[in-house]
Amino acid sequence: MVYQRASGLTPEDFAAISSQAGDLGGLDGVTGDPVVAPDARQGQQTGLVSQDGTIAQTVLTFNFGKDGWSKMPDAADQVRDIAKIDGVTVHIAGSGGQAADASEAFAGVDGFLILATIIVVIVILLFTYRSPLLWILPIVSAVIAYLVATAVVYYLAKNGGLTVNGQSQGILPVLVIGAGTDYALLLVARYREELRRHEDRHEAMGFALHRAAPAILASAATVALGMLCLLFAEMNSTQGLGPVLSVGIVVTFLVMSTFLPAMLVIFGRWMFWPLRPTFGSREPTTSGIWARVGRRIAIRPRAVWVVTGLLLGVSCLGMLTLDAQGLSTEDSYTKEFDSIVGQKLLVEHGLVDKSNSLMIVANADEADQVGEALGTVDGLQAPAEPVVKDGVAFIQGVVNADVSSQAAFATVERARDAVHGIPGADALVGGGSAIYLDTKLASSRDNKVIIPIVLLLVLLILIILLRAVAAPLILILTVVLSFGAALGLSSLLFRYVFGFAGEDAGFPLFAFVFLVALGIDYNIFLMTRVREETQQHGTRQGTLRALTSTGGVITSAGIVLAATFTVLGTIPVVFLAEIGVAVALGVILDTMIVRSVLVTALNLDLGGKIWWPGKLDRGEHRIEEPTQPEPEPETAGV
Repeated sequence: MVYQRASGLTPEDFAAISSQAGDLGGLDGVTGDPVVAPDARQGQQTGLVSQDGTIAQTVLTFNFGKDGWSKMPDAADQVRDIAKIDGVTVHIAGSGGQAADASEAFAGVDGFLILATIIVVIVILLFTYRSPLLWILPIVSAVIAYLVATAVVYYLAKNGGLTVNGQSQGILPVLVIGAGTDYALLLVARYREELRRHEDRHEAMGFALHRAAPAILASAATVALGMLCLLFAEMNSTQGLGPVLSVGIVVTFLVMSTFLPAMLVIFGRWMFWPLRPTFGSREPTTSGIWARVGRRIAIRPRAVWVVTGLLLGVSCLGMLTLDAQGLSTEDSYTKEFDSIVGQKLLVEHGLVDKSNSLMIVANADEADQVGEALGTVDGLQAPAEPVVKDGVAFIQGVVNADVSSQAAFATVERARDAVHGIPGADALVGGGSAIYLDTKLASSRDNKVIIPIVLLLVLLILIILLRAVAAPLILILTVVLSFGAALGLSSLLFRYVFGFAGEDAGFPLFAFVFLVALGIDYNIFLMTRVREETQQHGTRQGTLRALTSTGGVITSAGIVLAATFTVLGTIPVVFLAEIGVAVALGVILDTMIVRSVLVTALNLDLGGKIWWPGKLDRGEHRIEEPTQPEPEPETAGV
């Protein structure tokens, strides 16, 4: 608890602080006596009162066991009820205050985040479909998918030991609703095509599912398996996120390939009103913007992909500003919580957080040597006397820095170097700063292990799907280039626009997994259609037909997913805001540039070579400019 009176704390204030200590010590979960300054003079000697006499701190220790994180918000409220002095401002800082504030940051995340995501998606679908009715079925299907996925995750968390935290809780609805809407857009677009070719809507849906379901399945499998790669992480929260998101994607695929098609067939063509796709009417995409884009690219495809690749490569240079070394407590949130205010007051007045201590355990026989070694560690106050029990010595020492700062990490490393070299001590260095440091080290290790695994997995899925090697390798390279560009541009935005101090240590891994797993979706949607069209028209003409047919729906899907991830920025946590911005930017790059321009240009330039070693289209096919009759009115037959 940080007490502040701008004009200086009075003797009456110190008497009240001492009196409150007794009540605070009686709270449930409190261990030991509160560390409190009975007066200004003694407090200045012990580092509990600032030299100017305006700030004092009381240290209270709670021990709730494994439930400490979830019980601290209630404990903090109880502390606030007691620690009240007229004219004195009280802040709850330290590890307990940070735990309580983190809980507040994620409070209501499921309800608010879902509502915001749904509103964003509805607005986009209204513009996409230009129908006041059609958006209802995708949204209802996505919400059902989320509810079912949440129930499955709850069961696994309760009975299967699955780790679930606020991070998983925040990302799951965004991913399920975003990906579910993407799958719905692809299916509805194909269904609308088939309704123009088949008079019977049941037959039209049969053809639509036959042609769209493999692409949706490949997309879902890529994302689900990509997320499961997080099981290789050392970080338990990261490891638990993988199965949570995989469950969400699998359930979403099942709902979108069963419930949604059934609803579309039941409600029939009138759901598309006022632009109802009648039997025999012309498909408007054949003369739309993406048809024109494809014809422009076809003139000089090599120049297009070279210039596009260079621009993306230049964007990658922004990664030089990336600083994924972790964030201090003060820099971890987009708003100032009570614990941050208290922490800043301590720093500004030359005090250290007395609750931020290193906790060392060692064999009791070597306790004195361990204590002496710790006494020489720079940045660590003189350690307390060892407490010995059952042959184990416990030693504490206060760290003279913010718990999650680089200075604190350096102190931890110096302490470990000092005690690990003592023969027979078997010393272990823990505490808040040590936990933050180990989290950073584990995240760095996870980056190096998981990223190559995800790339290899996605490559294998593409090889199986496209039955080729050349095209999958090209697609992987384009996705990696897109990831680098998104990370580079995001890093520049974080530093020079949003003013973030840096990036969380786990940011590169999360950004990579989401962007590669989700970004490859749009290449899957495009290339499965290219393969389908190639069998009849050749690679070059098939590429143009695929771009024309899928351009609008893939662009819409990208905008939906980008918008849903941007909603993560509404949570006052810098890490989630950074993930949301990076994924949104990467998805826009994938849909607008990589898929529509770069991949299309490469396909047109290489022709049938992209199917190597297969023989799908070994001949060269001339790019034809078919004459386009005037499209029939969309409302024909309404």
